Amino acid sequence: MKAIDLLAEARAAVAANPTRPATAVIHDSPDARLVVFRIGPGQQVPPHHNASTVMIQVLDGSGTISGAHGVEQVCAKGDIVVYEPGEQHGMQADKEELLLLATIAPRPASR
Repeated sequence: MKAIDLLAEARAAVAANPTRPATAVIHDSPDARLVVFRIGPGQQVPPHHNASTVMIQVLDGSGTISGAHGVEQVCAKGDIVVYEPGEQHGMQADKEELLLLATIAPRPASR
C-alpha cells in the first residue's frame, strides 16, 4: 500500500525553470502514472496530446483547462476533467496558484 498526501506533494513540487510550472511524478507503474502540478499565477502547461486517458483533478486554486478545438473551461477545487486518448489538453493558472493531480492511464509508452 502507498498512501500519498496529494496537497503536500503538489505544494512541494519543484520546477526545473522558475518560469515554468512545477511537477512531480508521485506514482509510476505500467497501469498508471500520477503527476502533481503546481502552476503559478499566469503560468501554463501548453496544449498537448497523450496516447492514454488523462484525468485532471483540481486539488486547490482555480484556473482554466483547455480541451479539443480550443474549448476552455474554468476549473476550481474539486473539479475533475477527463480527456480521451489523443485529445488535446492544457492547463493555466489565472490569478492564483493552481494545484492539480493528473492520472494518466495506462502509463505513457505502455500502449
